[in-house]
Amino acid sequence: MSELNETIQQRLAEAYESLHAAKTEGDVYLADLRQSEIDELRRIAANHDLPPHAGQPV
Repeated sequence: MSELNETIQQRLAEAYESLHAAKTEGDVYLADLRQSEIDELRRIAANHDLPPHAGQPV
């Protein structure tokens, strides 16, 4: 696995975890921020032909 792929997967996993926590706590601003981060990381992954589900919770 490439270093870029590993980094994106790790950052996505952290962003999804933070998104879940923000939603649970009702923090709309943080949830929006994390969703934007996830969207950007998934865009980067797609541009580098990495799996679109990288880092996504199962």
